[in-house]
Amino acid sequence: MSAYSTNEMMTVAAARRLRNGAVCFVGIGLPSKAANLARLTSSPDVVLIYESGPIGAKPSVLPLSIGDGELAETADTVVPTGEIFRYWLQGGRIDVGFLGAAQVDKYGNINTTVIGDYHQPKVRLPGAGGAPEIAGSAKQVLIILKQSHRTFVDKLAFITSVGHGEGGDHRQRLGLPGAGPVGIITDLCIMEPEAGSNEFIVTTLHPGVTREQVIEATGWQIRFADNLSVTAEPTEVELAALRALEARTAAAHGQAGGEE
Repeated sequence: MSAYSTNEMMTVAAARRLRNGAVCFVGIGLPSKAANLARLTSSPDVVLIYESGPIGAKPSVLPLSIGDGELAETADTVVPTGEIFRYWLQGGRIDVGFLGAAQVDKYGNINTTVIGDYHQPKVRLPGAGGAPEIAGSAKQVLIILKQSHRTFVDKLAFITSVGHGEGGDHRQRLGLPGAGPVGIITDLCIMEPEAGSNEFIVTTLHPGVTREQVIEATGWQIRFADNLSVTAEPTEVELAALRALEARTAAAHGQAGGEE
């Protein structure tokens, strides 16, 4: 087995969660990398949709933004952004929304708006984009981000995109159609919502990662599933596909190295 980075393990683990044939609404950045890796490996028939309008995008390099021409040029079709949201997403035709986050809490709520006070923020983040709609209306949501005290927080400064709200049946009470987030994939582990409470607990540790590391990198009192499993290491095929994708992207965009 080749040596691999924690970022590579995170991307591979996230890609494996995307079942073949699923219709997936993809966020830019880590979600796009994982979704395209899935398309190149375990899920060749996954249908990737981006909010700018491409349906069935098959980019050979990772897009710089939703407006990247690579998406439209490789798509089965391109429709207006309004149709993506109204017909596809709000119409219940998206199986999986794949989102990144600046911060997430124990119920899978996402902040991509501000760090600190809203009116005088320490950091102003990229903002919402289509993520609130994706989080609300996709049948399921997957979240991918690196884990630290700064990213996994007890209380969000701002809820940009709702997960399980305040836990339990809060989503249903809000009238949101989708099931909400079903997995958070990090560079340390995979978390899934606990039945009933919908609080995210660790169900799978990545190889070589300890419980202590996860506890140290989480801003709330993280809990672990009784039957904790270990993620299968990346295969040579998965690593080769990911590294080739990153190399093509770096060459196309004139960057050195493919890390996020």
